[in-house]
Amino acid sequence: METLEQWVDRQYQRSAIGMQKSISPLKVIKARPGFAQTIVPKRGSVVASPVPASYDPDPDYFFHWYRDSAVTIDALRLLAQDGTVGDSALEQFADFVRFSLSLEGLNGRKLVEEPAWRGRVAADFLKFLRDDADLGAAQGDRIGAETRVNADGSLDISNWPRPQNDGPPMRALSLMRWSRHFDFKPDVGAAVSALLRADLTFARRHWNEHCFDIWEEEKGRHYYALRLSAAALDEGEAWLAKQGFEEEAAACRDAERAILPVLDSFWLPGEGYYRSRILESGARSTKELDISVILAAIHADGKGGAECGRDPRMESTLTHLEALFDAEYAINHDRARGRGPAMGRYLGDVYYSGGAYYFSTLGAAEFCFRAALHGDDAASFIQRGDAYLETVRAFTPDHGELSEQFDKTTGAQTSAKQLAWSHAAFISCVVARRSALQRHPRRDP
Repeated sequence: METLEQWVDRQYQRSAIGMQKSISPLKVIKARPGFAQTIVPKRGSVVASPVPASYDPDPDYFFHWYRDSAVTIDALRLLAQDGTVGDSALEQFADFVRFSLSLEGLNGRKLVEEPAWRGRVAADFLKFLRDDADLGAAQGDRIGAETRVNADGSLDISNWPRPQNDGPPMRALSLMRWSRHFDFKPDVGAAVSALLRADLTFARRHWNEHCFDIWEEEKGRHYYALRLSAAALDEGEAWLAKQGFEEEAAACRDAERAILPVLDSFWLPGEGYYRSRILESGARSTKELDISVILAAIHADGKGGAECGRDPRMESTLTHLEALFDAEYAINHDRARGRGPAMGRYLGDVYYSGGAYYFSTLGAAEFCFRAALHGDDAASFIQRGDAYLETVRAFTPDHGELSEQFDKTTGAQTSAKQLAWSHAAFISCVVARRSALQRHPRRDP
């Protein structure tokens, strides 16, 4: 019988391999005949899934999402730091920076002014196209709100929910983490600096604007985007000051200070959790209790570990999420001893199986391991995190591939195959676990 430790080590290697298939997937050509497109990926692009699909039934995730790509590249850094991957990681990172920087020059106005491409789109796909007003707005620093682009570096022409403002701050956090741990060649360092300044400028200019949530479903103010923006601006202030950009540093400081009281307003004392969103319409959402709040805590957790284990309101939010999914999902009923609940997104989810997500369950586990580093009851948090990992283990096939979801009734994998974020979540979770165990070694009875 394989122990949890043995399985974790084995799956870590498999996730390292699986995740890297999404980075610069140059051998995968994606045809979208309905849109009259053939996408030939560029080096440095990071697709959400390297498995081509066209909602047949799996979703088409062969796009470079701003947020997903930043989460993936951040996990690549962890693999580079522990020696799982060698010098190739630095090359992959440099390619990612160059590709991301090239996106800053995109301009949807060109598509508006040269509309011949619309005539090549199949008649039954015309309803999926962006209108000219939406395309024309895609230029300048608004490009950072595009949600996703094609892997060949061109604009996504489909009518997808945008703006989404969490990508640039997540990327900024990843760039600063890479910069703290690695030295770059002069040309790479210059590209990192240019991209980082652009991302920090985006965060401080647009944090207060309504955007779509992490799941691209509802428009308003969102805890995830705001928490990442605050963290990026906080760390960015110090980075900019060190580089001599005092005026930009001061602007970041002012914006970060303005965000913090807004974040506090997301706490619902009567319910006992942070709500994930405040809708533009002013109506209450049924999706307020949402795992995205926990993902915000781990993605924004920086040098000081500001939330994981230090904010009891965040742990209370996790406890409420556990109770929600424990009751809602059949796979959580009568589960084996030592397993935690499989975690989804929010109550009433209907996307594909509407079930558990690997990155949700792993995110809950990672929160516990990070809390063990900063909280008072390390042993309890580690045990709680391991229980989540046991659940992931139970629903991971022997080959180690991780999809987006696993069904809430059967546990079968569903939605996008080989999701980069699922593998990235496993990697960052395990690194957090190793750090927690190093600081708080288990004692034999």
